[in-house]
Amino acid sequence: MNAPAGRARHVAVIGEATCSRRTAAAAERIGRALATAGAVLFTGGRGGVMEAASRGAAEAGGTVVGVLPGFDRRGANRWVQIPVVTGMDQARNVILVRSCEAVIAVGGMYGTLSEIALALKLGIPVIGLRTWRLRQPDGRRVPIVVARTPEDAVARALAAAERTRARTGARSRTWLS
Repeated sequence: MNAPAGRARHVAVIGEATCSRRTAAAAERIGRALATAGAVLFTGGRGGVMEAASRGAAEAGGTVVGVLPGFDRRGANRWVQIPVVTGMDQARNVILVRSCEAVIAVGGMYGTLSEIALALKLGIPVIGLRTWRLRQPDGRRVPIVVARTPEDAVARALAAAERTRARTGARSRTWLS
């Protein structure tokens, strides 16, 4: 199910920097499944969900990009292969989300919530696994696709990434495509 050479899908995995073992295990399974499918994993590059997904992807032979908030690549978790140093703190969330064709939210705190909002604002699909459930002020549901398992989240994200790629064309190709 690998994408053709030069056409790897870019998928972000977002979630809390300090998470439970259950959440970390789910994120690790997601990272592994993304790598097996030939997708490039993007995270915020730090601990918790980011580190667990990075570990899963790296151990499965995938490519792991960490979009870091600080000024030093040493702030990345040990599984990040390509650290992107931004010096932008939470504003780096825009770069992370904009670099991807789909986002998988696993658990999450307020940083995750901001990334979800940015993705939705930019038209990037969000797949959620045990994450925020939101409603708009008028009661309408926010279009977060709910996944039942880590593998379901990956399948939905990869399908969404293909739709994003088809809709946006060359604009979705970044420096890793």
